[in-house]
Amino acid sequence: MIDANLNRLKEGIRVIEDIARYSHNNKKLATQLKSLRHQSKVDDLQNLLASRDSINDVLRPTVESEMHRSNLESIIVANYKRAQESARVLEEMYKIIAPTLSETFKQIRYELYTLEKENLLTNE
Repeated sequence: MIDANLNRLKEGIRVIEDIARYSHNNKKLATQLKSLRHQSKVDDLQNLLASRDSINDVLRPTVESEMHRSNLESIIVANYKRAQESARVLEEMYKIIAPTLSETFKQIRYELYTLEKENLLTNE
């Protein structure tokens, strides 16, 4: 669960970061997102990789709604939500494993809320 949500968090941030960088030429937002992506890490990579079982993931098949995006904004919104939800799962799981990391993922989640608002209200 931690591995999947960590990947989802970083991937969601990366999609938004690349749109900010390459499509919107928004260096400030891209830099902020890059910083968040780099904060989204844990030191237990070997155990995470050992527990990964993506081939047998029961929700691996693509959901129809994931295949429809109408424009860049819809991609941005979907990826902010994906990243925020993943940060929340990590925050909750680390409450029982490593409370310090729980707080880190909470801060990442709240920063994503702030960036989402700024990003979507300015259309950049």
